[in-house]
Order: sequence, then C-alpha cells, then structure tokens
Amino acid sequence: METIYGNLKGLKPSQLKQLKRLYHQRLPGDHITTPEFAQRLAAISTDVKQPLCAYINRRGQVIRVGVGSPSQTKIPPMELPRYGAERLCGIRCIATQLKSETPKESCLTAMAIQRLDALVILNTTGSGFERRGGGATGYIKETYLAHLLPPTEEETPVTEETNTAKFGLSWTMSPPLSLDILSKQDFLDLVEGLEAEFRRQFIVQHLDARDIEQDRVLIVGLMTDGTTSARFEDGLAEIGRLVDTAGGEVLQTVRQKRSRPHPQTVVGAGKVDEIALTVQTIGANLVVFDRDLSPAQARNLESRLGVSVVDRTQVILDIFAQRAQSSAGKLQVELAQLEYMLPRLKGRGQAMSRLGGGIGTRGPGETKLETERRAIQRRLARLQQEVNQLQAHRSRMRQQRQKQEIPTVGVVGYTNAGKSTLLNTLTNAEVYTADQLFATLDPTTRRLLITDAVTGETCPILLTDTVGFIHELPPPLVDSFRATLEEVTEADALLHVVDLSHPAWQSHIRSVMAILGEMPVTPGPILVAFNKIDQVDSDTLALAQEEFPQGVFISASERLGLETMRQKLAQLVHYAIAL
Repeated sequence: METIYGNLKGLKPSQLKQLKRLYHQRLPGDHITTPEFAQRLAAISTDVKQPLCAYINRRGQVIRVGVGSPSQTKIPPMELPRYGAERLCGIRCIATQLKSETPKESCLTAMAIQRLDALVILNTTGSGFERRGGGATGYIKETYLAHLLPPTEEETPVTEETNTAKFGLSWTMSPPLSLDILSKQDFLDLVEGLEAEFRRQFIVQHLDARDIEQDRVLIVGLMTDGTTSARFEDGLAEIGRLVDTAGGEVLQTVRQKRSRPHPQTVVGAGKVDEIALTVQTIGANLVVFDRDLSPAQARNLESRLGVSVVDRTQVILDIFAQRAQSSAGKLQVELAQLEYMLPRLKGRGQAMSRLGGGIGTRGPGETKLETERRAIQRRLARLQQEVNQLQAHRSRMRQQRQKQEIPTVGVVGYTNAGKSTLLNTLTNAEVYTADQLFATLDPTTRRLLITDAVTGETCPILLTDTVGFIHELPPPLVDSFRATLEEVTEADALLHVVDLSHPAWQSHIRSVMAILGEMPVTPGPILVAFNKIDQVDSDTLALAQEEFPQGVFISASERLGLETMRQKLAQLVHYAIAL
C-alpha cells in the first residue's frame, strides 16, 4: 500500500500523488542511489517545502516514504527485520534537508537505532530549481554519506559507566560529496564488508557464552522524587540479581532521574530513543524495568524498542515458575501468573467483550482475544478453587499439630537471608539451598528439640521455613500464596532471619516488617536472628547490636551462635504460649 508517513498537513493532492509515485521507482542493487532518483526526491522536497525520506531495501525497492527528517520518520522497531547485533537491517535511507548544513546528530542517532545500511543526506537549495517542461527539477548542492562502524578490539567495551551521550556506538560520515561521486559508490561492497566485520566482532565477544539462548538483558532504572540514591542503587542491584537468578545475562544498566514516571513510557521520549539505540548496540533481546509497568506502558515500550519488555513482577513470577517443585507450589504460581496476565492481553480489552451486550457489541462472533480471556477466567476459577482446597488442607494439618500441643515457630525473612540453611543446620532437613533469590518456595516443617526456659526439660518445637519476602512483594504472589503465608500468621512465634552481610540489611528488615504488618492476622512475637556474621565487619556488627539489643547473632553455615539462639527460642516460645 502506497502510504505516505510523517507530517502531511498542508500538502496538496498533487503533491501527495508525486510522493506516492516514488514507490514505483526501482534502484540498481549495487548503487546507493541514482542521480535521477536523488534529483526527483530533491525536487519534490523543495516543492512541498519540507524534508523527505525514502527508505529502500537491498533489492532497490522503495518501501517507505516519509515527510520529515530521519528522526521524525523512523521505521517502528517492530516493523524492522530483527537480525541481532551482528547484522544491519537491510534498509538504507535517502533524506533531504532544505538547509545547507552538516547532518544533525539526531539523524545519525536515528540511523543507529534502526541499524540502517546507510544514510544519505541530500542538501538542496531553492536557488537551483527551475522549470523544465512544466515540471520542477531539483539542484543538489552537496551530499553526505553516513554508516555505522563495527566496534574494534581497542575500543573500551560498553559498561554501566559508558558515556550514554555517545550510546557506545560509533558511526562515520563522509565529507561533502558531489552527487556524481555518491552515485558511483559500490553499495553492496560497503554493506557486505561492514556486516562481515560486525559478525566477526559478535563472535569474538560471545565466544565464551555458555548458553547462546540466554536472555541478554538491558536493565532500566528510574529514580523518582522521594527515593534516596542508596535505595535506588539497592533496587538496581536487586533487579540485577533477580535477572541473574531467572537465567538472564545483564549487559548494561540505563538510569534516569525524573520527578515522576511518564504515564505512557515510564521514562522520557529522549531516554526511550537512548534505550532503543543501546538495545541495538549491545544486542539485547530483553529490557527489564526496575518497577511495575501498566499494560499500556509495556505495549508502548515494546512498540518503540522492538524487543520484549518486562517489569519486576514478571521477573519474580518467572523465578517462581522455575523454582516451584511441589504440585501446591506450581498451582499457586500458575494462579499468580494468570492473574497478572489477564489484564495484559493485547487488544481493545473490555471494549471487545460480548458480555455487556447492546450497540457495538454484536458481530460475527467471539474474537480470539475474548476467547483467550474466557479461557483464562475459567482456568482462574478452577485454580482458585484448588487453592481454597489447599488452604483448607493446610488448616487441618495445623489443627492436628495444635492438638499435639507442640509450639510452632515460623522462619521468615528477606529472600536469600539463609532461612533454609539455618533449618538444615538445626534439623538436618536437607532443604535445597543456593546463593540465589527465592531458592525455595514450598514451606517445610521440621521438629527441633530445645530446653524449656522455665522447667529445664527438653521439649520439641516445630520450625516452618516459608517463602522469602522481597521489597514490595507483587500483589498477585501475595494473593496466590496466601495458603503458604498463613503458616506465618498461624505460628505461635516468628524467627526473623536477617542477612547482616547485605549492604541494605536495614531496608530488608523494614520490608519484611511491612509485609508482616499487612497480614490479615497479626503474627506472634518475633526473635530477630542476624545471620552471616562471619562475613561482616566489626562496625556493622556493633550497629546491629546497638539497634537490636534483643537480637541473636549467628552464622548458619559456620554453626556460630546456634546454642544462644536455641536459648532465645526457648524464651520466645515460653513467652508466646503465656500470651
């Protein structure tokens, strides 16, 4: 279809017709352009008094005509071929500009974002136009040829400290050329040489990659008003660990500071272009934001970036899906995923639903989107029923334990604080442990013998390891894992395990206490156990002892302070029962 893109305001029908005729042009495959095509494009540009862009594939076909500069007429990333960082996109742009000046950096940035084969700028001048046989003929004063450059071994690799103004990508632009010299350039030789070098560099950079299918991730962090620099950096470090736990490889992190998130794209328009260019530069296939995105924001970003965009909740859900081992865990994870997915089905949303009836809702039948929505809603209803049955089953199990009059202690804490390691050390539980976030999801209950704080007799208690908490635990997970989290609210007391070696240990304590405070039933008394004391310095230890004088300080892996913790647990249980 001969669609003209860009700013068409004020154009006459005859001018639009001239623009549409450009689609019928065919250029030789081995030439960047021809004098005839360039002159015709320049003539039309002067006639409409606006810059023009013609996008041409390697077969010499004009595939897109736009009114505006290269930065204004970019091809949406979703419509561009996705070859990866080792290839160019197979499209070149011939652009005009009415002022006699060197091309602006915004035009070169647009070339890089799209990974164009080449960008040709035709500088036109009005004084050189004359009428010949009733038609306008353009005079091209000078031309410029620009193209991307592959990275070299001597260049500094792209890192988080890379100057984002340069985007870590280089290009070259020729000095002013005559149209005759430009038209004689061997285009295929230029492109094939560039792509051969791009492929060679790509292979060198990724020779040691263990898994070629591994997600290559660009993280985007937004710092808004009210967020401290320390909290912001902790959040970025955490999302990096989440991506690593999910099996992705973090290539780079992009930061922006705004007073509030942009309602459509979270970050500003300029930063979106920077992210799109960085994605092309480093060969990322996934962009992860450090916050939750609305369905509209995710769709807008994907359409402009050309790669998948996920938020923090989706990464956590993916980890939970990988970690769930038991049928109960898998059930709760699937419920959380479907609850998250339902409002994010692409399309017109509720406007397409036939449930409302009335004008505008009748038609040939259910849409594919509505069919998917109904199927998900039916599955959600079944899963919700199964979770309710699971909740009832665990309630009966707890009642049986309570009949035996054995006190229960729920082990809670931030993810990767060492809860499962502590349970294994105390009870030989053999629960899976790893230096990863959310290594275990399913609650595990084991018996531990302690010495009664009053009578001195040996008596058993039940320790229940629970799912780890995290800052702003996603609501779908809280709802779906309520059957598991009830193990916390029903316990007689809680053992709050804190990773003292983590730089943000104080923030972790606040996050866990905030989640506990939102529980429908107020948990019992809490003993704070600071873990991994063998990995902290004396200043950190002194600060924790000053802030939490009633806490206990241990190292589960090195078996330090465990006897003191047993005594404190005995006192805690005695106090909880007395309540």
